[in-house]
Amino acid sequence: MLTSDQKGAVAELAIAHAATELGVGVSRPLGDQRYDLIFDFGDRLVRVQCKWACRYRDVVIVRCYRARRNGDGLVRRVYQRHEVDAFAAYCADLRQCYFLPFDCIPPGGTLQLRLSRPRNNQELGVHWAKQYELADTLGAGKGP
Repeated sequence: MLTSDQKGAVAELAIAHAATELGVGVSRPLGDQRYDLIFDFGDRLVRVQCKWACRYRDVVIVRCYRARRNGDGLVRRVYQRHEVDAFAAYCADLRQCYFLPFDCIPPGGTLQLRLSRPRNNQELGVHWAKQYELADTLGAGKGP
């Protein structure tokens, strides 16, 4: 069983590897920043926060917030627009990376990506995982 720090490291490496294979320049910031990687698309730089995504049945759950324990219990902090430009998530169960622009993240910070149709056939408001796959989103360095 991996610790949360180990999961974060695995996710960051998988995302950097996938982006590099697509021809995207990948850099790491020096110092303590709110983002993990910088994607270089030639004409612009994108600050990317990497996340570990878990699969629950037909849904990939991406938690785009930071949670830490302190004396008061669990402290949850969502990212702000001035801190990151996008999120990238790695789902180990699927061995798949996803790229999520900041604007697609709900206010609560959790995004659910559907792998298949819901049983009630709902279409409105559904985020399809395929739409956010890193290879499809960033394909050959085109950028988001």
